[in-house]
Formats: sequence, C-alpha cells, structure tokens
Amino acid sequence: MSLNNIKIEFEEENNSSVAYDGGVMVGECHFARLKDNWVIVHTGVSKEDGGQGIGKRLVEEVINQAAIENVKIVPSCPFAKKLVLNNPEKYVNVL
Repeated sequence: MSLNNIKIEFEEENNSSVAYDGGVMVGECHFARLKDNWVIVHTGVSKEDGGQGIGKRLVEEVINQAAIENVKIVPSCPFAKKLVLNNPEKYVNVL
C-alpha cells in the first residue's frame, strides 16, 4: 500500500472521515456534533496500515471541515488529543 493510494473522504451523514485504499476502508475518525463544537470520539486505522500517517490525515480532515463550518473541536479520543496537544499552534483556531 502506498499513501498516494489512500483517499480520505469526509462523510458528513456519518459524522466521520474515512480512509479508503481502493474500495477498502482502512481507517476512520468519528465525531459527535454538539451545539457549538464537534467532539472527536474515535480514530482508528487497520493494524496493517497503522503507523503511516493515515490517522493524522483522518483527524485533520475533521478539523478542516469544522473550520469550514466555523465550529470548535474537542479532541476526546486519545489519538486526536495527543495530536492536537503536541501541535497547539497548528490547531489553535479550532480549539
């Protein structure tokens, strides 16, 4: 698998961003919509595809969509929380 083949899609109706390798789902990031923010509740990537930056791309897709919709992010899942806390200057506008 090449990261170039991974397509990240924002699936608004499912409150998630999803990673596909061809037609196969290899990762997902789910969030809950609250009044003024989105709470990222789960990020997961298949064991075979882990460690390649897919999880980061999934979280960033949710963050980018939140910025477009002018809502704040609450990173609740451990992966998203670590990503955001380790890069606060990058995500300050959506926290």
